[in-house]
Amino acid sequence: MGRASGSGGKGKEKRVKNAARDYLLKSNALLDKLEFFINNFESEGVQDISTIIELERFIELMQKHIDLVDRRIMKGETIPHSEKLFSLSAGRRSIFEQYTEWVAKGKKRPSVELGKKVGITTDQYNLIVDYQVMENQADSQVVPLLVERTISKITVYSWSFDKGYWNKENKKLLSENIEMVVLPKKGKCNKEEATEQSSKLFRKLRHKHSAVESNINELENSGLDRYPDRGYDHFKRYVSLAVSAYNLRRIGAELIARERKRKEACLSRKAA
Repeated sequence: MGRASGSGGKGKEKRVKNAARDYLLKSNALLDKLEFFINNFESEGVQDISTIIELERFIELMQKHIDLVDRRIMKGETIPHSEKLFSLSAGRRSIFEQYTEWVAKGKKRPSVELGKKVGITTDQYNLIVDYQVMENQADSQVVPLLVERTISKITVYSWSFDKGYWNKENKKLLSENIEMVVLPKKGKCNKEEATEQSSKLFRKLRHKHSAVESNINELENSGLDRYPDRGYDHFKRYVSLAVSAYNLRRIGAELIARERKRKEACLSRKAA
């Protein structure tokens, strides 16, 4: 069905429907087989019960997928975004992750990704002071709680954000709590906003914000480049562990650098 859908030429729609019809026939046959198996299976222990629970979960997903294929291809319906299923594939162990989101990046290549958005906040020492796994949220929606969490823990004099975090309410909230807010506006600026964003300090702090990209890459190298387990709770645990590993690595590097300087200073005094 995938080959039929990806190819062109005359009669494509008919080929896709024929392939989808065969796909649905085989899927329903497998579904009947699985349901018969579960209804007639006598469990003999905890492992058997666990297997049945897992099978029931995949049967629900299968029923959902059969429904989507039938409605979209056979009946020509437009599926609402909220009903669509997305999944991250990470080898045979990670068959289907239902918490996966369609993430619009706002960039040309790639314009979208399948995954889960994680927001991080770093301080002037590049340590992560806050992180959040977003629940189908836009960047601008997380600012109020992010401000509440952060200013309750540390004193913030300046704070830099991406454009995605901008809206009028966020700018007002941040300005009331932070002395210097670097929050580039989406779209066209008025005269006052253009003057603010062209100031030397604003541009200097915004330029420093680019360091966050390297922080994100380093975070991936601290464990978030691969996710070898299944389940949303495990995913959130991996994020927490990666953040901890990132901060420990940063702190360790600083301690090693200080110890090296101390030893060099000692050698210099002895040489003198």
